[in-house]
Amino acid sequence: MLREIMNCIESDSLTMRTSYKKCCAVAIGNEFAAGNGEAIRAYSPIDLTMIAHFASANKQDVHKVAQAAKNAFQQWRGVPAPIRGEFVRRIGEEFRKNKKDLAYIISAEAGKITQEALGEVQEVIDICDFAVGLSRQLYGLTIASERKDHKLIEQWHPLGPIGVITAFNFPMAVWAWNATIALVCGNTIVWKPSDKTPLCSLACQYVASNVAADMPEVPNAVLNMVIGDAEAGEAVAASREFPLISATGSTLMGKKVANVVAARLGKTLLELGGNNAMVVTPSADLQMAIRAIVFSAVGTCGQRCTTLRRLIVHESMIDGVVDKLIKAYASLCIGDPINEETLVGPLVDPQMAKIMGRVLRLAKEQGGTVHGGGGVDGKPFNYVKPAIVEFPKEKLEGSVVNDETFAPILYVIPYSTLGEAIKINNNVPQGLSSAIFTNDIREAETFCSYSGSDCGIVNVNIGTSGAEIGGAFGGEKETGGGRESGSDAWKAYMRRSTNTINYSTELPLAQGIEFDIGG
Repeated sequence: MLREIMNCIESDSLTMRTSYKKCCAVAIGNEFAAGNGEAIRAYSPIDLTMIAHFASANKQDVHKVAQAAKNAFQQWRGVPAPIRGEFVRRIGEEFRKNKKDLAYIISAEAGKITQEALGEVQEVIDICDFAVGLSRQLYGLTIASERKDHKLIEQWHPLGPIGVITAFNFPMAVWAWNATIALVCGNTIVWKPSDKTPLCSLACQYVASNVAADMPEVPNAVLNMVIGDAEAGEAVAASREFPLISATGSTLMGKKVANVVAARLGKTLLELGGNNAMVVTPSADLQMAIRAIVFSAVGTCGQRCTTLRRLIVHESMIDGVVDKLIKAYASLCIGDPINEETLVGPLVDPQMAKIMGRVLRLAKEQGGTVHGGGGVDGKPFNYVKPAIVEFPKEKLEGSVVNDETFAPILYVIPYSTLGEAIKINNNVPQGLSSAIFTNDIREAETFCSYSGSDCGIVNVNIGTSGAEIGGAFGGEKETGGGRESGSDAWKAYMRRSTNTINYSTELPLAQGIEFDIGG
């Protein structure tokens, strides 16, 4: 199927694309079927040609897939965790074998440059490796009991079918963050990917479900998928079959999901917007800082949740930093993401380019000085020049700088003291990623301390983007508070059971309570 997907992307035949895609909106394991919803059309950001046209999944499809995942869970939860880990290991091996083809699909459908697309597939491989090790480390605790000859322990059990909602910008990696960890924890998956990247989703589902088909221990409906619009996402969020909804996307989307899931007292794991900042101090290594700034600000054409959007520079050096950035931006090769020389690909669609233009005009009206921005000659409207906006700190309150724009716009803001820089860093609704460039250990430690950055990710002398899978990924405030990927993020996908075991011949009560019924 990977070859067929690539042929579909490369074909000039609309008939081929239409007939191929209509049968693939719903997947229960390795059983692919047509959806029963409205038609969806997906376009490649490279040249804005249609590469997918299919009948989407609707509420009825979601219900059917949820029931299949629920039934499969009854069997899957009893499979020993190391065998579940072996399943994930084999998925990782298949991604490793098909790395170049999978990266090509990402570039063609999400617009990522080749290096970033290859990096995303590597991220899938890495999280598979992490999850395999985790399958033998799902540890509980033994706790000292206050009662003689009693044992107090914690166990972690599979939670149930997990609803996973993901965005277009990491069409494979974020699925893997959730699916691999949830699988080794004994859960089944129903994935509602972005309808902007259906071919990436199909490729993942195909690879993983083929592995499952070769393992008799794995029920067919362990991994499932519904490709649809907002209706399908709402149905996933509302379904009582899912004790946990993991949703990645905009803050607006996350608030809607949170309200729906909270109404049924379900659990949410939310990875939402980021308005990320970097502080550059007088002691910083500027050569390192400029490289980190440029990649963090323009990587994925500014369409990462960890994209650098605010650069907070000491007032004594701000003119020099801006000059270096303008020069660096001028050297960027903007174009076809599949071309090896390209450093900046397109925005995902023309609508995002319109939003970027509108935001830059507003920033100028509010007192900002704009460098760059605008379209690229000879390219479709969604190819844009990254922009640098010098913005006065006196006008930050209530300004456009407080909003996340999913485009390559970098606001440069002066500061005078580290305390002021930290205040600017924290004074936005979002709290995902942050960084400081400094060679002063006091500044670095202060920025990482309780009185420093209020973000979930706090870096020193590296950029805001490019998190490793070994650490828990996520942020605070309107970023949602969830944690995915490494560390102990696995606990979100399990239910905790506290057990007290009395192996004595007495029945002492906790807190020294006496309750004698006689006899």
